[in-house]
Amino acid sequence: QLQLVESGGGLVQPGGSLRLSCDVSGFSLDYATIGWFRQAPGKEREGVSCIKMNTGGTYYTNSVKGRFAISRDNARKTVYLQMTDLKAEDAGVYYCALGRTYHDFKMESHDYDYWGQGTQVTVSS
Repeated sequence: QLQLVESGGGLVQPGGSLRLSCDVSGFSLDYATIGWFRQAPGKEREGVSCIKMNTGGTYYTNSVKGRFAISRDNARKTVYLQMTDLKAEDAGVYYCALGRTYHDFKMESHDYDYWGQGTQVTVSS
């Protein structure tokens, strides 16, 4: 069955780095888009970055451009989110999700059908 499993979250100081992984099983990723969303307490879920698995096309929300990098390993069916220069406002639960629709200018939750359980990212000194 389809599974998305996130890993790599943790506690990091401001300015630090983390790399999140999303391992996908039970589904062909040939035409899929994998996205990373985050949700902080009391805030709405926000699309952070996504990648179109067959073309490598990417999207980043403005607040992470230049600091985060999304990449994929199609053979391993894994998507990574390298996060650098982390700020307090980057903290939250990070979810990876699988969808069928890719845009290079926006991310919307309703375009994603399957979700992982999330991994916590805490940015604190």
